[in-house]
Amino acid sequence: MSELPLLARKLDASDELAPLRDRFVLGTASDDAADAAVYLDGNSLGALPANVPDRVADVIRRQWGELRIRSWEESGWWTAPERIGDRIAPLVGAAPGQVVVGDSTSVNVFKALVAAIRMADAGRDELLVDATTFPTDGYIAESAARLTGRTLRPVTPAEVPAVLGDRTAAVLLNHVDYRTGRLHDLPGLTAAVHAAGALAVWDLCHSAGALPVGLDEHGVDLAVGCTYKYLNGGPGSPAYLYVRRELQDRFDSPLPGWNSHAEPFGMSPAYTPAPGAVRGRVGTPDILSLLALDAALDVWDGVSLTAVRAKSLALTDFFLRCVAEYTEPGRVECVTPERHAERGSQIALRCADAGEVMKRLIARGVVGDFRHPDVLRFGFTPLYVGFRDVERAARVLGEELA
Repeated sequence: MSELPLLARKLDASDELAPLRDRFVLGTASDDAADAAVYLDGNSLGALPANVPDRVADVIRRQWGELRIRSWEESGWWTAPERIGDRIAPLVGAAPGQVVVGDSTSVNVFKALVAAIRMADAGRDELLVDATTFPTDGYIAESAARLTGRTLRPVTPAEVPAVLGDRTAAVLLNHVDYRTGRLHDLPGLTAAVHAAGALAVWDLCHSAGALPVGLDEHGVDLAVGCTYKYLNGGPGSPAYLYVRRELQDRFDSPLPGWNSHAEPFGMSPAYTPAPGAVRGRVGTPDILSLLALDAALDVWDGVSLTAVRAKSLALTDFFLRCVAEYTEPGRVECVTPERHAERGSQIALRCADAGEVMKRLIARGVVGDFRHPDVLRFGFTPLYVGFRDVERAARVLGEELA
């Protein structure tokens, strides 16, 4: 009989982050029942923090229902994009005043890319984009290149240092590959981009809240990210935009709106950008989603990202060990790098019938997701996933693959 269930219990008992599980609505994920649910899709949509429903109810009933228009000032609605940005800042390694929340990741990628091209030196007519990126980033990069008269060059992150040159204006890269979970070298690639005189733009959708990022430490110019994955902000929660402090006076948004005006209520026909990261705003913020995110961020109070990263690696290591024991050799292939320095917080397994396998897993309460054409993807959210969850998921996977 396998020793893995007992080992999982021991690991859960020594897990310093285990109490954080109570901050989420999860059901019976760690029970021993045969039908216990295991949620390993937090890299697509994070679980619901337990405090969010009451907070959102207050926003609707009191702030909107009773205070109405007064809430823009009295409830802090107007300053919410910067205030909540400052709450996200430490989770991506940024000092206050550099992150603003609003719009979608796609819109923020567009703002960041066009602004980066506008800040680049004259004569730099090439835009590099991660060829393995999430499709929308590629679509946005192609549109930004056409809009600004630049040439788009898709390359893999590994190829970036060799193709950088005096034509390079900006480079758009993903910190963690959404399919494979590969963690790219943000410090090294950013340094290479800067050495070539270009600007570095990073997409943090699959790393923020799962591992330390270090935007300030590594001199990243611009960064974007969603908040509905590891930050647990809820479906469609607003994204964020990071603008390094030294670049804020030069940040020229392609989407100037009244919310980013230096005098938004002056209603001037001429646009004057506000100082600081505020110029990354566009129109009226989505207050309901924004304040749901604000409440969700409470789960991070007192949490060490170093501990989160350590548990993430322990969970993924343990999952791979369990998969190796519970599945027949050669039945699945791990496409996520084994080296910790190259691994995000997910494991991607390749198998020929991945789509059908994932359907069967979900029917048995093990929720991951499928990526075309043959990848089973499992996300490990250290705040609420435990080692017994991991062992059960691998065991059910083995049974279904058999």
